[in-house]
Amino acid sequence: MNYTDKIGNKLNELLEKNYDAEAGYKLAKDKVEDSRLKSFFDTQQKERYDFGHQLKAEMKTWGQEPDKGASIKGDLHRTWMNIKSTFSNDNEEAILEEAIRGEKKAVEEYNEIINDTTLPISTKNILTNHRNRIQETLKTINMLEAAH
Repeated sequence: MNYTDKIGNKLNELLEKNYDAEAGYKLAKDKVEDSRLKSFFDTQQKERYDFGHQLKAEMKTWGQEPDKGASIKGDLHRTWMNIKSTFSNDNEEAILEEAIRGEKKAVEEYNEIINDTTLPISTKNILTNHRNRIQETLKTINMLEAAH
């Protein structure tokens, strides 16, 4: 059995978003001075790397060829992060705000795919786990921002 074209495309988009998030967290880690934030962003970068590999393996199981590389939108978002952090008086707060925005969007995108009734259970379970972990990350980022 294979994914429908619609599901395959959505999963490839989600895979791209994970590549983007991984690159975004790497950039964030390089932009902050606070060692706690550096460590947090490093952990998130590694987690999104793992998400990408889990998603690629699942897609291959269901006959889908995963796309490779970050998206143009992600490149633009990272460019915006660079500009915003350069001109902001508080780089760390600006970066945390961007991370919050990105994670909220990720949760929405995961929910959209998870709610597709044609999704195989194994894929749904992986995506639900990812979404739940992203929601926990979002809570942590909100707490970090409140502390700044």
